[in-house]
Amino acid sequence: MQQGMDTLVVVGVGLIGGSFALSLKRAGMARHVIGVGRTRENLERALELGVVDEISQDLAEVAGRADLVLLASPVGQMGALMAAMAPRLRPEAVVTDAGSTKGDVVELYRRHLPSQLAHCVPAHPIAGSDLSGAAAAQYGLYENRKVVLTPLPETLSSVSERVAALWRACGAEIHCMTAEEHDAVFATVSHLPHLLAFAYVDMVAGKADAERCFDFAATGFRDFTRIAGSHPEMWTDISLANRDALLEELDRYRAGLDQLRQMLAVGDGERLAERFGTARAARTRWHQQFMRKG
Repeated sequence: MQQGMDTLVVVGVGLIGGSFALSLKRAGMARHVIGVGRTRENLERALELGVVDEISQDLAEVAGRADLVLLASPVGQMGALMAAMAPRLRPEAVVTDAGSTKGDVVELYRRHLPSQLAHCVPAHPIAGSDLSGAAAAQYGLYENRKVVLTPLPETLSSVSERVAALWRACGAEIHCMTAEEHDAVFATVSHLPHLLAFAYVDMVAGKADAERCFDFAATGFRDFTRIAGSHPEMWTDISLANRDALLEELDRYRAGLDQLRQMLAVGDGERLAERFGTARAARTRWHQQFMRKG
């Protein structure tokens, strides 16, 4: 198979890892897929649905057979996973990941896979959802979606291109950044919105009249809070992993809230309307671009 592989090992057979496996199998780029995870029930479901061809709860046991390993687990688990497979990997085996932060993951590659760095390609597919588990896997998830690669200085260009080709086979659009650039961008447009949604829903839930508030919540509440249904363990890992960039964004957002509070306190409707109008115009421009690309 040109740019394909004989054996793909996917660690974390959920929306991201499962969809990658399905897309590559359909494209003829992966002959045999081994799914690895902690939960036997989810692995058996993945096997039943045809997302994977073989399952294991022991990464070390199957790592030596891999042409490519995709770590699609929460970032907080990746260090232990890398350490487990390090002694078993073949020298030419490629290791990549789907982590939402990159600076910390790059350090994990360096710590646990120092002899494998030429074949390591940190990556981040921009295709999240509040769905999880093997049943969430779908063929077209990556069609016209962005995937960011943050290759190491040591990464062979041929290996980076091989990983890019696999994502393109899934329908994705490839972008390359440094890990630092990636983490700064996604602190702004992904990680901060999740923290705000979690904090807001938690605030409402803590009110004395919370049930009454939830009874009257409608589409605006639903749209704003959808991402608060995301996996708590994963977002705890992401928040701590990208702490420095996220703290900067929280401070910037808090300053904006303080300004809005002051406008409200003095009844400055003109400045409020100006601020709302500026935000609405920026969001409209983004949405138009997003719809054209989609």
